[in-house]
Parts: sequence; structure tokens; C-alpha cells
Amino acid sequence: MVKGDTMPGKCDICGKAIQFGHNVSHSKRRTNRQWHTNTHKQTVILEGKKQQANVCTRCLRTLYKPVS
Repeated sequence: MVKGDTMPGKCDICGKAIQFGHNVSHSKRRTNRQWHTNTHKQTVILEGKKQQANVCTRCLRTLYKPVS
């Protein structure tokens, strides 16, 4: 990862990004819409060093999941 290379809304770990689809009304009329990822700028350890990265909440959960 190069500094300044991060795009908000895209996870730097899993690559999850905006998804597209349709709102569908009761009359079945379709309009375009987007689902944005829930990303946060976090300091995480990537490749053995601390880096700031945009990380989705799913990846944050699995990064700090206690090992039992």
C-alpha cells in the first residue's frame, strides 16, 4: 500500500467496495441505488508494520477476534 493510495469506501484488507443495485417500489419500479461499505480509518499492523488503512468493520472484527 502506498501512502495516499487509499480510496474512502474501499477496504484495504479485503477489497470490499461500493455495491450497486435497485430500489424496488411497491409498483415494482426500479431506481438505481448504492450500498456503501462501513469503513473506518484505523491504525493496523500490515506486513509487520503499523499503517493507517481504511478497514471495513467486518475485517476489524476478525483482526481483533480473540483466539480460543
